[in-house]
Formats: sequence, C-alpha cells, structure tokens
Amino acid sequence: MPAEEKTAATRDERYDAQSVEEKWSARWQSDAQLYAAESDSTKPKYYVLEMLPYPSGALHMGHVRNYAIGDALARYMWMNGYNVLHPMGWDSFGLPAENAAISAETPPREWTLRNIANMKAQMKRLGFGYDWSREVTTCFPEYYKWNQWFFLKLYERGLAYRKKSKVNWCPKCATVLANEQVVAGCCWRHEETPVEQRELEQWFLRTTHYSEQLLRDLDKLDGWPEKVRTMQRNWIGRSEGTLVDFKLDGAAGPAGSVITVFTTRVDTIFGATSVQLAPEHPLVADIASRNQVLQQSVAQLIAEQRKAKEAGDIGAIEKHGVNTGRFAINPYNDEKVPIWVANYILMDYGTGAIMSVPAHDERDYEFARKYKLEIRLVILPRSDDPDATIAEPALPFTTLDGIVLNSGRFSGLTCEAAIKEMSAYAEKNNFGKATVTFRLKDWGISRQRYWGTPIPMLYCEKDGIVPVPESDLPVILPEKVEITLTGGSPLGRVPEFVNAVCPKCGGPARRETDTMDTFVDSSWYFYRYTDARNERAPFDKAKAAYWFGDRGIDQYIGGVEHAILHLIYSRFWTKFMRDIGLVTNDEPVERLFTQGMVIKDGAKMSKSLGNVVSPDEMVASYGADAARLYSLFAAPPDRDLDWQDTGIEGIQRFLGRVYRFVTRNIPVETQLAASRTARSADGGTQKTETLQATSLPAEARAVQRKLHQTIKRVSDDFRGRWHFNTSIAAIMELVNALFTIEDRAAHATSPAEVFPPALLREVQRTLVLLLAPFAPYLAHELWEMLGETSNLLRTHWPKYDAALAKEEEIEIPVQVNGKLRSLIVVPADSNDEFVRERALADPKIKNALAGKKLVTPVIVPGKLINFVVR
Repeated sequence: MPAEEKTAATRDERYDAQSVEEKWSARWQSDAQLYAAESDSTKPKYYVLEMLPYPSGALHMGHVRNYAIGDALARYMWMNGYNVLHPMGWDSFGLPAENAAISAETPPREWTLRNIANMKAQMKRLGFGYDWSREVTTCFPEYYKWNQWFFLKLYERGLAYRKKSKVNWCPKCATVLANEQVVAGCCWRHEETPVEQRELEQWFLRTTHYSEQLLRDLDKLDGWPEKVRTMQRNWIGRSEGTLVDFKLDGAAGPAGSVITVFTTRVDTIFGATSVQLAPEHPLVADIASRNQVLQQSVAQLIAEQRKAKEAGDIGAIEKHGVNTGRFAINPYNDEKVPIWVANYILMDYGTGAIMSVPAHDERDYEFARKYKLEIRLVILPRSDDPDATIAEPALPFTTLDGIVLNSGRFSGLTCEAAIKEMSAYAEKNNFGKATVTFRLKDWGISRQRYWGTPIPMLYCEKDGIVPVPESDLPVILPEKVEITLTGGSPLGRVPEFVNAVCPKCGGPARRETDTMDTFVDSSWYFYRYTDARNERAPFDKAKAAYWFGDRGIDQYIGGVEHAILHLIYSRFWTKFMRDIGLVTNDEPVERLFTQGMVIKDGAKMSKSLGNVVSPDEMVASYGADAARLYSLFAAPPDRDLDWQDTGIEGIQRFLGRVYRFVTRNIPVETQLAASRTARSADGGTQKTETLQATSLPAEARAVQRKLHQTIKRVSDDFRGRWHFNTSIAAIMELVNALFTIEDRAAHATSPAEVFPPALLREVQRTLVLLLAPFAPYLAHELWEMLGETSNLLRTHWPKYDAALAKEEEIEIPVQVNGKLRSLIVVPADSNDEFVRERALADPKIKNALAGKKLVTPVIVPGKLINFVVR
C-alpha cells in the first residue's frame, strides 16, 4: 500500500534523524528570509549574539555548545514575538593563517576562505538560525576599510600615536614574534634560540584616555557576571597614591638622574630600606652597562619574569633580586638606600620602580628576609586609650589604621592624615605629588605580519608621518606575498605596496608595513551586523540605534577567556564611537553570558591538544538535534562539560521516545491531511482549548499538572539562569509521565476516559513547542505531522496556567526533635492547624510522641513540621 495510507498500527515508529534533518536543512536553506531580522517592525527588538569564531578549519563540540546556547535563546525570543537579530561572521585575519601558509604552502586568503566555507556548512547542518544576509568577514576590504577609517579618526583626535616599544625578537628568524610564539623564553620555530627584547617604533591607541570611564561604567553592567567585572576592574587597576622622586647618589649615576616611584603608602616612606627596579627599567641597562656580572644577573631575572608571565601567574613567582651596588636618596630624610633589581617588579605597572618597606608590605618583607635587608618599623596600631602602652605588632604590619612613628615631623599622625600631608609636602618641595595611576596601558596595535589590516599611514621625507586620505581607502592588502617570517614584515618586500605618493607634497612616500592587531576587527564587528552592506559608512546610525538602544546588545555569549582584552577593547571602541557621534550608547553589551568549556580527556577541547570531538561525526552517528541537546543537557551552561559519548547516546534514545509518543498518537486522518497539504509560513494553526481540571480523571489531571509545571520551568529558565539542563530534564520527566499514562490507557476498557483526546492533542502540541528551541529538526517534523501549517519559529510560546500547575496535594515531612519520623499527604492549600492535626493523627508520630511532653511544633508552610519534645 502507499506509504501515506499506513494505519496507525503499521506506522514506522523508528526515528530516522538523518533523513528528517536533511529534509528540513534543505528547506531552511532555501528560505533566505527564515531567520532574517525584520525592517520597520513594530515588534520589540532583541539582539542575541555569540562571539564570532576564528575560521581555523572546522568546528568542534566546544563551539557547538556556545552556538547552541545562543540559538536556543534566539528561537525562544522569536516564539515570544520579538524581532530578533541573530547574525554570524568570521574573525578571519590573524597569525594562524600565516603559519598555515608556510606549512601548507597555501595563500592565507585561500586557506581562510576555504575554512569559512567548511565551518559555515557545518553551522547550517547543525541547524543554527543565523541571518546570513548580514554575514561579516573581517579580511574582506569592505570590512577592513572601516578599520582604517576608524584609525584615521583616532589619529585626528590624538588617540592613535607612534612610539618606541619593546617587542619579542628572534635573531634567527630576524623578525618580531607574538607573545604566543615565545615558548619557555625561546622561539617557537627555533626551540634553542632565546628570544631577545628589542625596541621598535610601534603604533598605539590611547585606551588610557578612557581609563576612568571604563572603570566607572562597570557599575552599569549589572547584566555581566561579577567575576568578569572583577577581572576588568583588576586589569584597569586604579590606584590613588603618591609619586616620589629618589635622586641617584651623585657618585652612583648620571647627574640629575632620578628614580620615580609610585606608592599608595607614602606614610611608610621613612621605613624604606631599598629602592627596587623592574629588570627592564631604563636605568637598569645604564647602571649595568659596565658590569658584565650584573648584566648576566639582570638577564636571568628577565627570563624568570617572562616565564612567570607565560604561565599566567606572575604573583606566584619566587622572588629573586640583585643588588646593583648603587644608591638612591630618600627625599624625605636624605638617607641613602641601596638600589636593587627584582624579578617581581613589573615595568608595565606603575613606574616600574618601588620603594621597599619590609615592615609594612608582605612582598617586601619576604624579599628583605631572604636577602637580609633592614626591616624598620614606622607604623604602630592605633589605640583609643592615650595612656596605653602599645606593643610592637607582628610583621609585616600592613593596616592603614595606625599611627606614624620614627618619621620626623610627621610622627604622631594617623596614616590617613600622614598620606595627605606627606603628599602635599612632596609637591611643595618639587620632588613628588599625589596622583592617580592605572594598571591599564595604551593598546599597541602594530603587528609585523602580513595577514591583517594595513595601517593607513605614509612616511614622507619632507612631511614626516602623513595619514592616507579617506578618499583613498581602503589601502588594499596585496594578495601575492611571500611569507617567510624572516626579515621583518612581509609587506616590506612588496615594492608596489610600499612605494607611494605623499598626498601633501606629491613627492615619494613609503607606506606603513605593519598591520593592525586582530582585536581591532572584533572591537566593533557587532555594530557592522546592523548594516553589513553599507558602502558609505561603517554602519547607519539609526539602524545601530535601533538594535543597540541605550544599553547595547541584549545578550552576548562567549568564553570567559575574552573577559579582559576583547571586552575592554570593545568597550573602548564604543566610547570612542559615542564621542564622534556614531552611537548614543555608552556600553556595547547589556547582558553577558560566559559559557563553560567542553572538557575531553581531562583538558579543554582544542585542536592543539588533539582531543576534539567533531560535530560532523556526532551528526552522522546521532543527528544534529542530539549533539545540540546533549551539549545543553550534560551540565549547566556556565559550568564545564565533561564530554561522554554514552551521554549523547542517551539523548538520542530520548528523542526517539518523543518521536514514538507523538507519531503513534496522531490520528491517521490528521497525518494523511498533513502529508497532502502544502505548507506556508503564514498559514493557520490548529488550536486546542485547555481543559478544565475538574473535567479530568485523576491520572489525566496529574499529566495536565505536569505539563503546565514543565511550561513554567522551561520558561523560567529562559528568563533566568539558563539552566537548560534542568529544562531538558523537566521535559524528560514529562515524557516519562506521558508514556505511563499512555500504557494505562492502552490497557483500559475505555482509553479515552484515562487519557482524553483533547488533553492528548494539547500535550502533543505543547511538547513540540517546548522542544523547538533545543531540538529544532525533530520539533519541525512533528509540528508538520500534527497537521500544523504555521511557521513553528513564529508560533507563540506556550503559556502556563498557574492554577493548573498548582499541586492539589503535597507531601510533608514530619520530624520529632529534628529527626524524620514520617511523611503525610495533605491538600496543597492546607493551613498550619490542619497540617498539625494530620501529623498528630499519624500512627508513627503517635508512637514517637508517646510518653513525651510536647513543647512546640515548628511548621515551615508547605515544607515540613517538626515537633519539639522533652
């Protein structure tokens, strides 16, 4: 007989995920408007975004988890009537493409675009609902033209500038290395070649111009994880303190040379017993220039510091130092103190120099004990009794709540008062002042690399540094370039790129051959999504204003590893765009979610570790829905997920159970009608009326209650903490209840009395709607089989009825002196007196109370009752 004429009894109940998903994947890809954001919509807007990926070649399940979270949210918001923007693009410049070009002898552009095509196909097969009409590829001139335009605007306002800066240099490669190419202090390609530090002219962006705003506005970001805000506060690192100039002793260094230290505790300066410099402090090289032994010691300190930085925990470094044999003069008491170089002092923090006060600083105390330096007490604890004898405190004594002593004219002041008076004294006598410093440094964006945005600047012998005119943008990155990682930037060996005409004098000029850090690309890409094909501007102001509103992207999703650089740079970029009138919002992101990692074999899933799980393999074996659903079910999205193949097998079985329950309970006439009816995106939908609880038998009422409880639970998770693992668990519990009542009905004389058809239809339809954000392929297939003709993506999300979700009876634990003795079942709306009487009537409680004096019952309404007895 024809397939469509099968009866309910002969219908195939096996779920063939591959054929179903291939069918719907083809349909979705043929509908360019399916996931497109609407223009001129009267609906409320919602902008949901996952951080754009680097096109490294293929997705792994760590990527899938990230995108599955965002896609589930986007689908939920579509079903709640929002105009949703859910775009995707490619962070496609960067060093890996150059490395691949060398190893595979493939041009970076070709390698990158091939990877993009592969990853895009994977995303489509996984069913992610992206508006591909807004796709952004950062290595295309139509995008990086605006990187260059922004650079010129920054330069016009003095926020882009050029200065000398230290870089990693491999003498064997004869080129600059990125930090990630330095392994254990050596070149990644030449493992026995130590990397040197050299000074090169570099381009910087003045992120410090916004230091105060970047710190202050963190208080606005209450939709961000607190750990991310804390990480940014620490990175920005605002400190109030005092700058103090220690002069070099006349016999120990160049006349007039000073060491400027920054201290937050100038009240302790009479206790300073040394000055310590970072190994890379400019004065260190001068002091050590005629002392080969000192040079070797300093080189060792630099190597130790670099190794600690690579490990990511400079604070845990074992503290080493070397005495330079020179002295500096404390301007408060004219005392000579020795100058040391220490590996725990950082050149990029403060001034790269500290005064060491061992009695009142833990690190200084540890260092002084190790090298037997003097430890001098200058702060005592405060006492409210003026006649009391104050004992010397245990060292180091670091509190601010103290009294200054052994400090000349400042002795007897409180620490707070001393800081103010001593700072004013330094300024009056021209050797220091009160100040505010930040740990945040300006952003060095120069890269001596090929595969990046060319910096739009020219060098003219007559006019010096000259910006490229806006009308000449983009400065196109040439395609045929030899990449050898030797001899500096590859662009420097392309005469037709380097040689240019000065726009000011018309004479010969040389192009800048550095390219921009790829963090520039990702600092503003989410604004480009709002107007991705604009050829006249980075984006239309009005379109950006609509999607960003006053607070920014409604929901941004990505790894916590981007908590510092990417997010700080994007916040900096937004504030700059606000200041030039492109946007009105102060911050780019209203709500941020940082998902946990996917762990395999005890480590973060990554290509470099060789422990990736390919989504292609998972899709081929279990289906895309199973892969997506498992990534959301196996752990809360903000926690790490330990990948287990057995887990996805269980999810596959669950989806099969859903398919069997729904399909074998579809009336034959409904399925036949569905198979013959052409679908339309805006067709009508079958409606079901919610049955009144009083009209249902007990088992059916329990199913109805479970259904509405599940609607509430899933809806609350989407609106709250995103514990999708509990949402999916709730749907599983509902399916278990449905199988139970289905079995009871099958064995009943009158099945319809056990499981009324109207309730069955409501359950089937609602179950499909609840699954739609998590398992869209199966949901769309079942929706169609149910005879629904509307677009499931735009169908209204189910509403729960609080009255129907409410339990009619609840189980109350009964304790005696805190020990569980029994359980009683009472109506859900029982008052305390009824619960007490029911508990006292329970035989187990009667026995437990026999012969004892009842003191009082402690009742937690709806939770427990505890009888306190003697």
